[in-house]
Order: sequence, then C-alpha cells, then structure tokens
Amino acid sequence: MVKRRLKLVFSKELVKEPIIYELGKKFEVVTNIRRADVSHDQGWVILEVSGEELEVNNGIDYLRNRGVIVENAEGNMVE
Repeated sequence: MVKRRLKLVFSKELVKEPIIYELGKKFEVVTNIRRADVSHDQGWVILEVSGEELEVNNGIDYLRNRGVIVENAEGNMVE
C-alpha cells in the first residue's frame, strides 16, 4: 500500500468534470481531498491517493491523460 500527496491543477474545461470521483471509481484507490481552491474558470486540489502502487500509478496516468496537471504536493496540509 502506498500513499501519495498530489497537487492537481484543473483548466477551465475540466473544472466542472467529476474527475476525482471517476478516479476512485475506475481504480482501486482511496481519495482524500486535503485542500482545494476552485472557481468557475480554474482550480487546484491537494489530494491524497492511497492504494496498491500499480493502481495509484495508473490513476495518475489517467489524470494526466484527461489533461489534469499533476505535481507532487509540498507544504502544510490539514492533518
């Protein structure tokens, strides 16, 4: 089991799509939103993703293929 903290950046075209929900449905991962800032034309989310390493990696590939910018999260999180 691995846990990754990611920063996801969504463009105007993606901000209304249920991408985090789809991530949890398509892959055997648990998602936990730690912080977020979303407006009508952009958004970012700090997301913890946990699961088997292959599932987590496949989920990250899915996000990138959908057009989400995926970075490793750094800084303070709500614990």
